[in-house]
Amino acid sequence: MGATTTRRPAPARPAPRGARLVPDPVFVISSVRSGSTLLRVLLNSHPSVRAPHEMHLRTLEVRLQKAYSEKAMDKLGLDQEELEHLLWDRVLHRELVHSGKDVIVDKTPGNALIWRRLHEAWPDARFVFLLRHPASMVSSLINGRPDRDLDATVSEVKTYVDAVHEARAALPGLTVRYEELTEDPAAVTKEICEFIGVEWTPDMLNYGKQDHGPFQAFIGDWSDNIKSGRIQRARALPSAEEVPARLREISRAWGYPC
Repeated sequence: MGATTTRRPAPARPAPRGARLVPDPVFVISSVRSGSTLLRVLLNSHPSVRAPHEMHLRTLEVRLQKAYSEKAMDKLGLDQEELEHLLWDRVLHRELVHSGKDVIVDKTPGNALIWRRLHEAWPDARFVFLLRHPASMVSSLINGRPDRDLDATVSEVKTYVDAVHEARAALPGLTVRYEELTEDPAAVTKEICEFIGVEWTPDMLNYGKQDHGPFQAFIGDWSDNIKSGRIQRARALPSAEEVPARLREISRAWGYPC
């Protein structure tokens, strides 16, 4: 009898990583109420940088409704996580192309909670860590909604700052402070421009002359301060007595006196 050849199924391929339409987006990793909307509009005022409102990528999910859907994607080497990464990448690419600019920045505070996924999805992503005194974040949230529960607000801020702290320890990137951004915006934006590879322009500081879209709740700051079109100084750092006990350790770890 002649020899027979048995065809074996090809081994499953791992989900492809890193083949992105936008290979190196910029992600601002920050807490809520840390000045990320101000940083966004300053960057968006650059002729080469598109920094839209918060895009909330982590809330965009792919649902495989049928068992055969999962099977079909598995044969392509695509799991649900990578399918979501492809979706996120396409959203960034669409916005970047629509803007006609070269660099896209997403400043959604929720990015701090998924920094591992962002790094996995975009190994070449650039990260800007935006810090602010944690107690000032709490005060800002309370001022915006005086009926908020203080303890719950402290817990919310701590969740974010702990995530930012972890990301900062694990990822390469540039660290800037909101207090310094408002005190010397030219120096800080020059540093950011150098980091992301664009030439600084003084027009970035006149963000009120540019169209940044609507300032609305849930997609960024909508306060009168940001709507003024002017960079306004950060409030004075809190005294030791004003810093909630649960935020003192991280505040000192970030270089604040208390």
